[in-house]
Amino acid sequence: MEVSSLQKLVKTAPSKALVIRINLFCLAIFLVVYAALLLQPSSSVYFENAASLVRCSLRECHHKEEKGLKMKGVLEEPEVKQRMPKQNASKIEVPSFFGEMGKGVKMGMVNMHEDDVSEWSSLGETTQVYFERVSEFFNWTDLFPEWIDEEEESDVPSCPEIPMPDFAAYETMDVIIAKLPCKYPQEGWGRDVFRLQVHMIVANLVVKKGKKDWNWKTKVVLWSKCRPMMELFRCKDLVKQENEWWYYEVDVKWLEQKVSLPVGSCNLALPLWEQGIDKVYDTSNLEQSVQSEARAKREAYATVLHSSEGYVCGAIMLAQTLLRTGTKRDLVLLLDSSISAVKRRALELSGWKIRVITRIRNPRAENGTYNEYNYSKFRLWQLTEYERVIFIDADIIVLRSLDILFHFPQLSATGNDQSIFNSGIMVLEPSNCTFDVLMSRRHDVVSYNGGDQGFLNEIFVWWHRLPRRVNFLKNFWANTTLEASVKNAMFGAEPPKLYAIHYLGLKPWHCYRDYDCNWDVEDQRVYASDVAHRRWWKVHDSMDERLQRLCRLTRKRRTELNWERRKAGKLGLADMHWKINVTDPRRQGSLLMD
Repeated sequence: MEVSSLQKLVKTAPSKALVIRINLFCLAIFLVVYAALLLQPSSSVYFENAASLVRCSLRECHHKEEKGLKMKGVLEEPEVKQRMPKQNASKIEVPSFFGEMGKGVKMGMVNMHEDDVSEWSSLGETTQVYFERVSEFFNWTDLFPEWIDEEEESDVPSCPEIPMPDFAAYETMDVIIAKLPCKYPQEGWGRDVFRLQVHMIVANLVVKKGKKDWNWKTKVVLWSKCRPMMELFRCKDLVKQENEWWYYEVDVKWLEQKVSLPVGSCNLALPLWEQGIDKVYDTSNLEQSVQSEARAKREAYATVLHSSEGYVCGAIMLAQTLLRTGTKRDLVLLLDSSISAVKRRALELSGWKIRVITRIRNPRAENGTYNEYNYSKFRLWQLTEYERVIFIDADIIVLRSLDILFHFPQLSATGNDQSIFNSGIMVLEPSNCTFDVLMSRRHDVVSYNGGDQGFLNEIFVWWHRLPRRVNFLKNFWANTTLEASVKNAMFGAEPPKLYAIHYLGLKPWHCYRDYDCNWDVEDQRVYASDVAHRRWWKVHDSMDERLQRLCRLTRKRRTELNWERRKAGKLGLADMHWKINVTDPRRQGSLLMD
């Protein structure tokens, strides 16, 4: 048996050795071919295919990130450097003002890899900054969703990443030059994610690689038929404009804060809670940073009254609640000639510094409508003696200090619906140049609601989300018992959980104090809350009696209230507020205002 086994072994050995030699031969051929392919220069077709592999729809990327995988948005640098200008690319001429920068300038060029920039080489060293273009499936609503879980009750908000260059691969640049995408006049051209991407790349290059002068400014030259985004490249930093060239000297410290904030409203610029409302973020450092007297003199709260005296009481209440928070900022009230001398004195007594303005007409509004002169809010940008202003609507009361918001740049606000902000409370930075831009755009910008909020959302498309508790809207859109329970608990909480309450619908001072009169009007019932109503009157009752007089009813409004109550009774509205016995002394003829 042993001899037989040995013979079999000897017979089979040559065949196995032969197989091994064949396998080694095939492997050698494969390695030679593979090495040849690696050494072969990449073709443009290969580059485009590789790029398409890197791209993914944003929703797919989110799904993968949740599982611990992160999609790369930037191709490896060796491959990207293969990009060459198009054969038929037109030469990009150097603007005349560039000669003032002298020779030997180090220029970083963004989004210009397909253009012929050979003429620029005579001025110094040009470096193309390469990046992977954002996916075509990346939508503006991914960056600016209608709703996020601000208080992290069931989810932690996060923002998708916009592909950026490998900044570490580049040296310091004397000037950063970029070609900005512009789809104007296509609908929605301002909310183009690729346009934002290029702006963000330039802004980050300024912060990370821009050469700063003694005043911490960096030179930026932008090529665009559209005005560059004022949210990143401020009007006041524009040095020269020549045809489609825009030359800025950018304040690096200011821009550094802007790019450090979330890339969209997909996350809070100011997080206050972590995993529910019980664990509170420590904001003491921020609060401390805005408390210096020198800074307080450069910042202000402001509101606007125009066209009627209907909001005088609201403005008085706003001033009184602001002062009770202990703020040291000026309170500035812009008003027009419609406000009588008597009411102006009361407004001054309440704490406002009065500035008389000429109101601004909305050219798209019909005569006599509520929004005919609401572009008067643009006058806020003329308060140039202040570096930052927090605008607050006159139908808001403040319950907790808002001074912390002065830490945040223009434009910071709470979300409204879709991808827009609510202009009831917003942080802005006065600038005569910005005011001029707003005025020049009045005729061509279409406001979604015909008012200033819609207009400003078309100008400042890139904004920073503040917590909704900063500007908590009194509404009940969901119309559910749970919503009413949660919101009313917030309205009535002591100590206050809300920073401010925004009284939408019919205003408390236009109602009897006995209950919220929004209950009596069918299309206003979504704004009705007796809890919020009582809170407003509690603040009212603590004011000086001389100020309370400005919150009395007019004869006309008393007539309207009584008619609304009778109509609600005829409709048999089930909440039965119309049956409540009214005891408000302001209904008496002797206490009515003219």
